[in-house]
Amino acid sequence: MPVVQDIVAKEENDIAWWRSRGEISAATYKGLDVLVYRPQGRGNYYYASRVQKSMVALHYTAGYLSGDLDTLTTDNYHVSVPFVIARSGKIIQLFNPDYWSYHLSPRAVGGNEFNSKRAVAIEISSLGRLTKSGSWMWNYVGSKYCKVGETQYYHDLEQPYRGYRYYATFSGEQYKSLSALLDVVCPEYDIPRNFLAEPDRYKLFSSSSDARSYKGICSHVNYQPSGVKEDIGPAFEWPRIGA
Repeated sequence: MPVVQDIVAKEENDIAWWRSRGEISAATYKGLDVLVYRPQGRGNYYYASRVQKSMVALHYTAGYLSGDLDTLTTDNYHVSVPFVIARSGKIIQLFNPDYWSYHLSPRAVGGNEFNSKRAVAIEISSLGRLTKSGSWMWNYVGSKYCKVGETQYYHDLEQPYRGYRYYATFSGEQYKSLSALLDVVCPEYDIPRNFLAEPDRYKLFSSSSDARSYKGICSHVNYQPSGVKEDIGPAFEWPRIGA
């Protein structure tokens, strides 16, 4: 069985364990089914102050769900997002999207705090960049991901993007859940469902003023340069969410 196929099974086991501890529970957000995650002994990973939203910022986690949630709920760290989409398509809510936490990283063009506050940030659980060696594709921590011939599990961009040619695919369930989440988030905050045109979609904003005034849906690469971030980039199938 391809290694990548174990990911969803592991997610389900982790969710069952969190549920047994009372850390995760079923809920709805604006009519959408979600899982609310509240880790024991943690709560100070976001700022419970309401701020006006004007964009959606997409990210991928570069990891597995258990590590994703652990990192995004680190107490007193304040780097987090309100929503994480598991490979199974389950939407996990970490806090009220009216609130905010840092997510665009230090030295983000236009300012990390200014733009983190005004964005509803969404992380998609994915391993991100991959390397090819022998008959296997490997993730960034040196573990097997899938066999080279299992091309349904990764994108070969042919022309490297930000230094990397191979990226893990996102699941069909993730695209469906993301689209459904955008269907409720955008009207809730009056965010236009606009997308940057190609190839600007994969580039850093050209000025601080552009970065601060943009309204719509963008991603981490628009705020951080090559060598810092690769999410989400051209390995993401943007038309599947309406671009």
